[in-house]
Amino acid sequence: MALLDKIFHRADTLIFVGDYVDRGPDSKRVVEALIQLQKDHPRLIFLKGNHELMFYNYLTGSEPSIFLKIGGLQTLNSYGIQPNDRENIRAMLPASHVAFFENLALHHQDQHGIYVHAGLQPKKHLSQQIPDWCLWVRDKFIHSSYNFGKPVVFGHTVFRTPLVEPNKIGIDTGAVYGGQLTALLLPEMEFIQVDGEKKHPFPGSV
Repeated sequence: MALLDKIFHRADTLIFVGDYVDRGPDSKRVVEALIQLQKDHPRLIFLKGNHELMFYNYLTGSEPSIFLKIGGLQTLNSYGIQPNDRENIRAMLPASHVAFFENLALHHQDQHGIYVHAGLQPKKHLSQQIPDWCLWVRDKFIHSSYNFGKPVVFGHTVFRTPLVEPNKIGIDTGAVYGGQLTALLLPEMEFIQVDGEKKHPFPGSV
């Protein structure tokens, strides 16, 4: 909310690159805030992250073990759901929240860039990109020099400072690890940040 206060009135479009649930104590309130935000801003784009995929898979009866190991317990708790509440669990979420998760896009593009949660497969048109790459990829995309015609703005992989290369811009700067929560204003190429809260050890590889 502190970051939104800094950017809300500066952009005609706000694009969120995913991972709204897990890693924190109140995922339900995050989703509710985003849904309410749609009422006050003319153009919002919500992209799907791998954590939303895992949560939705859990709601529809698959992948319970993976989801619970990466913050899913906190997410369920925020909704007042216990892990053993497998019977009709989807009905325990507000209908507006279920619709939110069902309508998340894999990617988006405008005149300034292409936006995705994790990355894109080189040499593939945007229409041919598959969820595994858009939601999960790391090194194969990050180490690629392929030019998609526009910079690809992405999250998912954590950097201590934003990654800026001719073909890509990584904006996940580890808020949950005590780093910064980062927004990028385009075409100005201005990074706007607020301090995060350390909930987990900072990854040592990036």
